[in-house]
Amino acid sequence: MTGIALASLASAWFAAALTRVLIPPTRRLGGRLRPYLGAGAPRGAVADSTVGSVFGPILESASGAIGRILDKGGDDAIALRLRQAGWDDQFPEGSAAMAFRMSQLRALTVWTAGSVALTVMLSMGFRQAAVVIVAGIVIGATRQKGALERSIADRRERMRIEIYTVNQLLAMRIRAGGGVIQAVQRLVDRGRGPVIVELAEALRLHRSGVGASDAFRRVASTTPEPSCARTYALLAIAEDRGVDLAGALLSLSEDVREARREALRRIATRRRAAMLVPTIAILAPVMLLFVGAPLPRLVLGWQ
Repeated sequence: MTGIALASLASAWFAAALTRVLIPPTRRLGGRLRPYLGAGAPRGAVADSTVGSVFGPILESASGAIGRILDKGGDDAIALRLRQAGWDDQFPEGSAAMAFRMSQLRALTVWTAGSVALTVMLSMGFRQAAVVIVAGIVIGATRQKGALERSIADRRERMRIEIYTVNQLLAMRIRAGGGVIQAVQRLVDRGRGPVIVELAEALRLHRSGVGASDAFRRVASTTPEPSCARTYALLAIAEDRGVDLAGALLSLSEDVREARREALRRIATRRRAAMLVPTIAILAPVMLLFVGAPLPRLVLGWQ
């Protein structure tokens, strides 16, 4: 009966995990709407209930300890990475780092429990069970971090594609007779994408009282893409000193285009090399066998 119960739990856990992967849950709007509702302090990582008030500090302490082991940076470093990945709106405002660490703790607990249930269900020996449990712990510990790094890489790639067009449009707006803030504002009003989100953040900081150059420098210090950071730094310099911004933006666009061309060439070279692996590993030994098959008869006279 114990094996049947564990098998049922493991099957239910696998079905739930597969359903979550195939049909992801609807993205909540609470993180976006909460700053405008004025509903008091933001929620923490644990729900405000009797169970949450009892076990919340314990879970937060455990998630903090595990997070310090898995991530060497502090809360500011984690919050910066969440922002670079575009995940900052998925967590409560002001407690994004703790919420991310709680998600790491949940993933570690689920994968560890699943691996233990699998070993009990299959009646594995000590060595096999140890390997499976260690693999579950490693997967659970690195799952969230790996997903975060992949999201940062994907967002960086999208920004590298978008910044070329953004620079071109900004140069066109400025040459038409607009200022830096006016050109950025028109682009934000009509554009979409990660680069537009960061430019909108710079405008929001400027409206809140931060100088335009300081706002662009602050966004440049947090963006994950170096080419975008150069564009924001150029906008800050143009706002301070006044330079030939249109020509400089066009030069940055050409640099980004050349860098992407070189990256595509490297990717094409690696893929051509990967296409040679089946030929070398499978066809070449067969060809050598056909070539070498008559050698014993020709050299040694074997029949």
